[in-house]
Parts: sequence; structure tokens; C-alpha cells
Amino acid sequence: MVKRILSFAWGLNGLRALLPDSDAVVIVDVLSFSTAVDVAVSRGALVLPYAYGREGAAAHAALHEAILAQPRSASGGQLSLSPKSLSKLASGQRIVLPSPNGSALSELTGVCPTFAGCLRNAGAVATAASQQGKRVTVIAAGEKWPDGSLRPALEDLLGAGAILDALEGELTSDAEATCMAYRGMRDTCAEAVRDCPSGQELIEAGYADDVAYALERNISTCAPRLLNGAYQQAH
Repeated sequence: MVKRILSFAWGLNGLRALLPDSDAVVIVDVLSFSTAVDVAVSRGALVLPYAYGREGAAAHAALHEAILAQPRSASGGQLSLSPKSLSKLASGQRIVLPSPNGSALSELTGVCPTFAGCLRNAGAVATAASQQGKRVTVIAAGEKWPDGSLRPALEDLLGAGAILDALEGELTSDAEATCMAYRGMRDTCAEAVRDCPSGQELIEAGYADDVAYALERNISTCAPRLLNGAYQQAH
């Protein structure tokens, strides 16, 4: 029997390198794209990823009869990348969710089965991804430095590790190290994410609730899958 191969990489270049040999891809952007997608899709909504900063978002939303999420910093309580703001979406609602990391990566996976994974739904996503074939790739989105280069993010490392820990198969060396990092920090995961740069940035900006949403582990049975350009519940 051919063993399942579990791979891990960071960001855009990692996705490009591993995608051709992947039967399923899991995009992990814990703060906050993947968490926001889980919250929305758990409520029966559909999330259309769209790379942040690219022109045409409003037209894309209009074309798909969707709501365009606003910047998290916008006042007025609009729907945004904030997971908390999406917690009252109704079943069947469609939202275009611009994001510089998770959305941008999601748009590049083509026909490969693609899932949005986070700490909330690590087990559910692992189960769904494992049903797609023998090579599952987990991509940690990371953040960006001011010059646009990749800034590895602890929360995405731990989210990826949680998903890899829930999968059965042969880990590549990078995947094994990621899984071991999660296992070693399992009991201190919440404190570590709150204290890491991404967590601190959100907390200091007044979004502590979004961090709290992201730190809930395995409370969701939702496995958001990208189908026809929108994340929706996998069946």
C-alpha cells in the first residue's frame, strides 16, 4: 500500500514548489483569513477569496452577488477579515474576503482540492484533505515584511502543525519539524500566539476578540473547501 505523504512549506514559493505533486492543499492563515473562513462557512456562508490590493474587488463582488468585506480598521461594524464580524452571517450569504496572504494563496491552487485550515478546524480539515489522495500539502501563509518578503508567523506554524498532527502518513522532514513544534507547544499555544508579533499587533489594535476566536482549538467540524471560486463546507 502506498503511504500518504505529508508535506509542509511556507508561502507563495512553497506553494509553487509543492503544488504540482499535491493531491490536496491546506492553506493556513490563522490570523486571520483561515479563521474567518471557518467562522463564515460554519454558518453556511460562502467565502470568495480575493488578493488584497488588487483592483476589481467591488466588481468581482457584484458579479457574484456577494458582499465585499471592508478593511478591518473601517468603522461601523462592517463585515471584514475580523472573524468576529462574520459570526452573524446567514446561511447562503456570499462574501468576497480580500486578504494579502490566505486569499492570495487560495487563488493560485487551480484545480487542486484546496482547504482553509486553522486551529479551530484542524481535525476536520485533516480528515477532509486526507480523502483527496496520497499527497497532502500544508502551506503556512505567514505575514509580510514592509518590503513584501515573507515574514514567517508562529501562529501559522502552530496551525499547520496541528493539522499535520491530525493527519496519518509519512511526514517529510519539514512537516515533521512543524508537527513536533506544535506538539512541544500544545499546552502553551494560546499564550505563545498572544505574545507573538502577529498576536500583539492585533491585540494592540483593539482586536483581542479576533485572536481569541483564532485560539479556539478543534471546536469546529467545518472543513472549508474551495469550489468554483468560493470556500464552502466540504461534503
